[in-house]
Amino acid sequence: MLFHVSEESGIERFEPRPSPYADEPIVWAVDWEHLRNYLLPRDCPRVTYYAGRETTAADVERLLGSSPAVIAIESVWFERLRSCRLFCYHLPPETFSCHDECAGYFTSRCPVVPSQVQVVDDLLVALLGRGVELRFVPNLWSLRDAVVSSTLRYSLIRMRNASPRQPTNASLQQSGPALRSFEVTSPARRPGAEGCP
Repeated sequence: MLFHVSEESGIERFEPRPSPYADEPIVWAVDWEHLRNYLLPRDCPRVTYYAGRETTAADVERLLGSSPAVIAIESVWFERLRSCRLFCYHLPPETFSCHDECAGYFTSRCPVVPSQVQVVDDLLVALLGRGVELRFVPNLWSLRDAVVSSTLRYSLIRMRNASPRQPTNASLQQSGPALRSFEVTSPARRPGAEGCP
């Protein structure tokens, strides 16, 4: 079974839609293992990661610890996380093919009728029940940079909604007080680095 998570109720049929990640309209879905990455408000920026076969012991100790998977979000999203209701649609897998094994993404070029829908009222309980370590941080960018440069498997989702990067101490020392009013823009993202569905 595959899944599509939405804040919209009552979806009776998923129609293929244009996507910058495909050459024709598609329906997105995610597998059971990676469903955890979408048990959050749709627009909430997040850094998610876990260990793969190629992950080094040093990266596990430094960034993952004893957790099987980590989802990090900004602290300002806590109240929205507490109040959000999600609808998890169960989608038959027959017409889907794997789009990204690391992120657990599947796509279908055909309309898909969900077999059932599950209401998720408490996202914290849903996440913690899956054994996920949920981290709240003031700003995601330093963690994002550390994860991207590591050997961990990761998905960066809705990072366009993340708070701006904070200037480093070195930048402040080089640029002086003028940098305090300078708005740092997000760098270009690598294709496929940000979650698609």
